[in-house]
Amino acid sequence: MSTHDASPANGAEPARTRDVVARSRVALDAFEHLVGGMGTAVLALIMLLWLMLTAAACLLGVGLFLVPVTLRALRAVADRERVRLSRWGPEVIGPAPCPTRLRQALADPATRREVCWVASHATLGTALGLVGLTLPLTSATDATFPLWWRFVPPAEATPSIGLWTVHDWPGALAVCLLGIGWFTVTLGVAPGMARLQAWPGRRLLSPPPGTDLATRVAQLTATRAAALDAHATELRRIERALHDGTQNRMVAVTVLIGASRRAVARNPADADAVLERAQDAAEQALAELRAVVRSILPPVLAERSLTDALSGLASSCPVPCRVDAAVDGRFAASVEATAYFVVAEALTNIARHSRARHATVTVRHRDARLRIRVTDDGLGGADEHGGSGLAGIRKRVEALDGALTLASPPGGPTTLEAELPCGL
Repeated sequence: MSTHDASPANGAEPARTRDVVARSRVALDAFEHLVGGMGTAVLALIMLLWLMLTAAACLLGVGLFLVPVTLRALRAVADRERVRLSRWGPEVIGPAPCPTRLRQALADPATRREVCWVASHATLGTALGLVGLTLPLTSATDATFPLWWRFVPPAEATPSIGLWTVHDWPGALAVCLLGIGWFTVTLGVAPGMARLQAWPGRRLLSPPPGTDLATRVAQLTATRAAALDAHATELRRIERALHDGTQNRMVAVTVLIGASRRAVARNPADADAVLERAQDAAEQALAELRAVVRSILPPVLAERSLTDALSGLASSCPVPCRVDAAVDGRFAASVEATAYFVVAEALTNIARHSRARHATVTVRHRDARLRIRVTDDGLGGADEHGGSGLAGIRKRVEALDGALTLASPPGGPTTLEAELPCGL
């Protein structure tokens, strides 16, 4: 019976320990948020003073010259808070570029909300940040009071908030208990303080309700137009390849077969030579037709895998290229075909324009997105509007609701990154 009674107690002790550890972690995260909020609150306080100075100067007419700089500084401070809030919770999306004129700024809802946030965060955020910094220091000071109270002047041997003067050890232990109480209070109130400090930013710096939906609709409309454009471009490419290449070859075959039929009656030896030329033309037409079919959907994607297809592209690239692909399973045919197209076009640009000595293709699958990175050590300076095919790559990627980024400073290196949504 005693063993049975002791078991729940032994099991409850680790549960209490885990609860204390979990609460401590939440409190530490909250203190980290409060300290970070204190930093942006100081910036908001400086920005608030600058706004007041600019407003006063505008009454004299001089401040109109300060308006563009002030608006950019206001947006920079607000964006800093957006980044901080996005790091600790749901992403806070920024608005469109800030206006540069006073009248436009007064009519811009996002600018007005940012001014309200500066005022609230400069006051409430600073106060909560100071309290958040003071509480743990007060707790630590009082909890360790018995260790150092004998080394300070008697008039200064008091708790952090100066409730009484300590003259003996019982008073020192009372201060220690007070410090433990402060620590308990700190664990309880810190998360709420962090949420209260972040509330104005999440309320005022987030876009108004419906903005995300409207932005998403506009984005989908643009990607749908890009998909249709890419589809039309691909059809024109196939039609041009068939018309300029395969069709001309087949016309040549027809002409040569007709010439061979007429030559049979006159000179059978000449007919044999004409038929040989017709056969060569037919083989060339078949090869060009196969090339067109492969450009639509490479057979290696259907027969093997995306990694094998990309390895084949790298092996045929004139620039030494290494493929680092860590993907498992297969993806939708449209995703694999787009990934293949991105890498093929990127390697073609590297071979033609970059003067690179080495290139690397990295493929990763994470968070239901296929990430492709192509880098080279060439001259850099790649431009989407320079006719290098980068605009076509962007259209193909955005047609699948993906994203493309290009970093190519003069002198290199060049990094092209594409993200494609996938179901695996």
